[in-house]
Formats: sequence, structure tokens, C-alpha cells
Amino acid sequence: MRAHYLSIAECHRVRGTAVVIDVLRAFSTAAWAFHLGIERIVLSDDIDKALRIKAKLPGALAMKDSKPLAGFELSNSPVELQSAEPLAGATIVQRTTHGTVGAWAAREADRLYCASFLVAAATARAIRDSGTSEVYFVVTGEDGIAEEDLACAEYIAALIDEPDAHPEPYLRRARESSTAALLARRIADGTPGVHALDIETCLRTDVFDFVMRAEVEPFGDTGLLTLRAYNRSNG
Repeated sequence: MRAHYLSIAECHRVRGTAVVIDVLRAFSTAAWAFHLGIERIVLSDDIDKALRIKAKLPGALAMKDSKPLAGFELSNSPVELQSAEPLAGATIVQRTTHGTVGAWAAREADRLYCASFLVAAATARAIRDSGTSEVYFVVTGEDGIAEEDLACAEYIAALIDEPDAHPEPYLRRARESSTAALLARRIADGTPGVHALDIETCLRTDVFDFVMRAEVEPFGDTGLLTLRAYNRSNG
């Protein structure tokens, strides 16, 4: 399998199979949301757009990272999400600084996955089973050089070719990344929307046996970029 590693700015030209990576924390939080029973996550690249979409989807909840903002009920924290109101069957409209922006930029891909360490093996398996020989990994953080996202992308690429690849070298890089250090500082400062266990929760491998695939679904004039979870038996 031939792997390509791109920044958000480069991924508009992607076709074929693409995997958008955001470990800390967008697609780790998304994985937990699906585990908690969320039906779908609508990915937005803009805060105002996210609120407009939420207003058109009865019962939807909006999620963002960074500081709390009126209209957004959920923070982009995988741990805080676990203590939120019951989520089964609900829709989340998610907007984050990197992950959802990267997914929106790569939306022209023929097959688009969103991933973190939590679903790495399931994502690799789905790609391997599809028979594709070329994969574009979108490293969303730090203009394409975020070490935690690159490490996760390289772990998934390794798993595609070697299903028994060991995760520890990749996790170590993620733990030592500048993004993890920044998040640790925010935890120490008591920043709202960040939980003390977020880093630990995001840096676990293969917790969930489903793959998260995004597709543009019909809605209004432009459609919605919608992320859904699929298990091994249904795609």
C-alpha cells in the first residue's frame, strides 16, 4: 500500500481513499460519541455554519472545541461527553479547529474516513478489505506536521500492511507531541471544555471495533458532510 501524507491545504485535490486524522481531540471525541449511541455527526468547517445547520435539524446538539460559546451544548472532550445527557439516537453538529475543517476540505474523496488511535485497527481493516493500493492521510494539526496525527496516520498505514504492528512507538510520539503538551497546560489551567483525562483517553489504541466514514448526504443546496459509524459486517 502506498501512503501519502498531506496537510489540510493540500487535500482539496484528493480523490480515491482519504483518512482525516485528528487525535487530540476531534475524532477521538467522535468515536466516543458513536459508542454512546449517537446516530450521526454532521461535520462543519465554520462556527456560524454549524449553528445554522443545528437550527435546521430538530433535536440536534452542537459541539465545538476551545472556549464555550452560546448555542453549543457540548465540548470537544471525550471524557466530558461521557457524562453528558443521554445521546442515543441524537445528531451532533461538530466544528473543531482542525479535524472537521480537514474533513470538509477532503470531502471530494471517493471514500473518506475520519480516524484516531481509538479506531485505528478498524480503519486499517476497512481499507485493506477494500483492496485499494493508495491512501491519502490528512494530518490536520499544525499545517500537516502535528506529531500525534502523523504518528496515528503512520500506525494505520503500518496496520494495513502488517495487522500485528505494535502501537507503542506511535503512541510515544503522540504523548510527546506539542499538542499533548498544550492540552496538558490547558488542563493544568482549568480551561473549560478540557478534562484531566482527555489525553489518556485519546491515546489508547483500538478501543472501538467500528470505522467512521463521512459522506455528503442530500440536504438543502449544498448537502451535509455526515459521519457515521460502521461495523465490520455493514461496511
